[in-house]
Amino acid sequence: MNEKKKSAVSPFGRGLVKLLGSERRQNISIPLFAILLSLIACAIVVALFGKNPLTTLVCFLQGSGVLPKPEYAAHAGQLSDFMSMINALTPMIFAALAVAVALKTGLFNIGVSGQMLAAGFIASVVVGYSNLPMAAAIPLVLVLGVAVGGAVGALIGFLKHRFNINEVVSSIMLNYILEYLISFFINQYYINMVSRQSNPVSVASRLTLMGVSVGDLRLDLPLGILLAVPTAFLMRFLLDRTRLGFELKVVGLNRRAAKYAGINVGRSMVLSMLISGALAGLAGVTYYLGTFNSIQPRVLTSVGFDSIAVCLLGNSNPVGILFSSLLITIISKGGNYMSSIMNIPQEISQVLTGLILLFSACGAYIRYYAAHAREQLAEESRTADSSAPEGGERV
Repeated sequence: MNEKKKSAVSPFGRGLVKLLGSERRQNISIPLFAILLSLIACAIVVALFGKNPLTTLVCFLQGSGVLPKPEYAAHAGQLSDFMSMINALTPMIFAALAVAVALKTGLFNIGVSGQMLAAGFIASVVVGYSNLPMAAAIPLVLVLGVAVGGAVGALIGFLKHRFNINEVVSSIMLNYILEYLISFFINQYYINMVSRQSNPVSVASRLTLMGVSVGDLRLDLPLGILLAVPTAFLMRFLLDRTRLGFELKVVGLNRRAAKYAGINVGRSMVLSMLISGALAGLAGVTYYLGTFNSIQPRVLTSVGFDSIAVCLLGNSNPVGILFSSLLITIISKGGNYMSSIMNIPQEISQVLTGLILLFSACGAYIRYYAAHAREQLAEESRTADSSAPEGGERV
């Protein structure tokens, strides 16, 4: 009797293959598995401080308005906290979608923060400091966001196509140029001497309705979310159901093959970055004229950089990005309340957010590991079938 050959696949690899399921299911199962790993890591960190991880999670949800707090201040309630969280969620969705569209074409738009800043500044100057009524101001703010962000993104795509300048380098350089150029104009012409930020924009131009009375509550109602969610589904339709989306993804997979297939690779790269920049522009106007109403000089928002990890956590899928954006925003908004209730330093909430973002980047490795284990299992199965005696039992 032949000694049974030891399997090359570890028990963990076998279990992971079964857990993640088919390749089609992995678009959902891998991000969920990455989130599970991140939550386990966060629970370990919280436990090291002698706190209950489950209670900490409840505090995060209470701070973001998902669950009710034990008590509230005047004119505040669970709904007001929830609306505040949705207000912060809106630019994150747009920014993560911007990263996803570029990634589908094999490009890395790391300049989302700069594109957000440019769109927010131009919209503030043109519309925010005008006397336009709300009916005219809000549509114009959105148009300017798309136009300015799209122009900056298209410039990055053009530099990549025409001069083969790496888009990471050009977008980072543009971030610096836009940051310091806009800071100069703010400090020269639009500075508020009290806050040391740009002058507040008009109420009519804001994409958040501030202080709306609903019963005894005063809510900040974000208008941008009404555009963000449909935009995610529109991007999914564009990428999965249109010729343009097919061409963008083919260019991202293999530019040489796309060229031989008759696809205009340069046009696709420029168009992809234009769409990505336009989405980043919408993130900018919903951030600087929505979540906030002014711009701090020489500061780039972290939303543009966090959106990279949010996009990866959502597997670059527009619908998945809706859920990954929600998760990160809940952790971010609930951090202050969690720190005060659990007596945990505020920095630890940032560490927990960082852990979730860190594990979100493990999705690609998890996919590779599972695919490798699946191939080994298939090879073992073929070897076993070929070595089995015909019409009899294996010896």
